[in-house]
Amino acid sequence: MRNTATGARPARPRVGLALAGGGFLGAAYELGVLAALAESVEGLDLNRLDAYVGVSAGGFIAAGLANGKTPHQMVRMFVEDADTELDPATMLRPAARLWLRALRAAPAMASQAIEAGLSEGLRGPPAVLWQALERAGRMLPNGLLDARPAERTLARIFAGPGRTNDFRELRTELRIVATDIDTGTPVAFGAPGFDKVPISRAVRASSALPGLFAPVRIGERYYVDGVLNKTLHGSVALEQGVSLLLCVNPLVPYARADGARRSSIARASLPVILSQSMRTAIRSRMTVGLAKYEITHPHAAIVLFEPRGDDETIFFTRIFTVASRRRVCERAYRQTRADLLARFDEVERKLDSAGLSLRRRVLEDASLRLVRTAPVPRPRRSGGLEDGAIRLSHALDDLERTLKVRAAR
Repeated sequence: MRNTATGARPARPRVGLALAGGGFLGAAYELGVLAALAESVEGLDLNRLDAYVGVSAGGFIAAGLANGKTPHQMVRMFVEDADTELDPATMLRPAARLWLRALRAAPAMASQAIEAGLSEGLRGPPAVLWQALERAGRMLPNGLLDARPAERTLARIFAGPGRTNDFRELRTELRIVATDIDTGTPVAFGAPGFDKVPISRAVRASSALPGLFAPVRIGERYYVDGVLNKTLHGSVALEQGVSLLLCVNPLVPYARADGARRSSIARASLPVILSQSMRTAIRSRMTVGLAKYEITHPHAAIVLFEPRGDDETIFFTRIFTVASRRRVCERAYRQTRADLLARFDEVERKLDSAGLSLRRRVLEDASLRLVRTAPVPRPRRSGGLEDGAIRLSHALDDLERTLKVRAAR
């Protein structure tokens, strides 16, 4: 339809996607949400959106989508196949080089600590102990794990046929957000002036959680996790003129339901308490950001997807097991479908602003599942009949799902 005044076609509504961080389990959650959206939203093509913004693990998922990988394909790669190169246990290794450097410096640092304690005339064991702990902290490396294997794996994936590891070669707008550790400011890699860095390096920088990973050098600057500034960085997509922004945030604080079997978080281990504290800060900050968007971009429709606070499956699970990723991904898929049904009218109105709509019959089809009950075993070496059988199994599984979704429309 043309504008009668100018004779020009009206601008097509622009759709964007903002994905927050959340580690490997966060990525599994986001894939479950995106697979549900791909099946249940009429007119939505998650590989042809107008703007993608990713932070940390969300950067990996956003880069995959911008490279033409569907959510279902990434579920097969990342969630289901036990021996894939994307297994966290193989992608993350101890930062041996940094630990070695710290150990070499340890004797000199210890000697300096003792001399400092004597010269400062510290009195009593507590004062000496705290002085020793302070000095010991300086001996620790600036990162415990080495993410370089993960970057190399991503580079191989993005360099495959029909894909690219170069922001400038993408057919859409992809932004991976990291934080400049020396200034505390966010940087959107992929934007003009920041698009020469490989996508895999930008994802690694955006995922460099301080303390766990060393800052990543890009050019003459050093970068860490983009979540230090904002949870979603949805404003990056909104500033590109999207009229509909789909947001996924895997990290919400656990809210123990009445009658729950688990005891208080206060009685849990230190990692659980730290996780709850981080999730609380992230969720609180995101709430403020979303409220701000309503003022700064009043004409944009925003739809947020995130876990339920009382879901123990999402919160209390192990990172380095395939079973955990499969469980979280399937849970996210089912919860998103249920959420869309519960908010059907509200979400439908927002989708309508971009010419999209919900498929109620697809959402009501209780037979649909995302993750298979058992993973297909992968061969130790690629190629040959075994690898072909796996690809055929994936293709048949996707065909069956497609037929089910079409039948339910």
